This record gives sequence, C-alpha cells and structure tokens, in this order.
Amino acid sequence: MTTKTDVDLQGVNGDQEAATVGIPYGKELMLLAEAVATGNQELLKETRQNLVHQAGASVLVDAAGVAANFQRMVRIADSMGIPVDDMESDLGKSVRSELDLTRFASAANTLQA
Repeated sequence: MTTKTDVDLQGVNGDQEAATVGIPYGKELMLLAEAVATGNQELLKETRQNLVHQAGASVLVDAAGVAANFQRMVRIADSMGIPVDDMESDLGKSVRSELDLTRFASAANTLQA
C-alpha cells in the first residue's frame, strides 16, 4: 500500500502466477523461498541457478540476504517472546483470511480472530 504496488498475496501460498503480480522475478523468488523453507538441497541448487539465469547474481545475493535475515529475526523474536502484531487489526484479519492461515496446524497456537 505504501508504494501503491499491486501484489497478489496468493503468491505466498505457492501460486506461481500470483507471485508475478507487481514483483520483478516474483515467480523465481517465490520458488527460491520455498526451497529455502523446505531445506531441499537439490531444489535449492536448481532455484538458485534459475534465479541467477533470469535475474542476475545481484538479485540472488539480495534474496539470500533477505532469507538469512528473516531466519535470524524470527529466531530472535521467538526466543525473546516478542508478541506478534495486533491480532485484532483489520489488516491482520484480512491477510490471515485471504491466505487461509488457519489451515496450518500451528494456527491452534495463535489467538483466534
């Protein structure tokens, strides 16, 4: 909203077409993120090579930095017990609903909204 860029949140759920909306190399970045999250080394190698081929080494380096920083920040926040954002905000409710986040088993540990 800040940059007035249209995006399709379903890219977060693995929808490759949605990942391309408003995000240069969105599909390739989404596939790399999935490979990082799953820890599948063969898939990670393949998606890294594809991203370099499509977008260049600098985009891969930036993406790797973002992935590493995300892992670090989440672990720090979890270990310190930092609470999540306001679960009652309209934006948060909307995003959780659009992405159907309650389908994950871990949703049982989240405040119901």
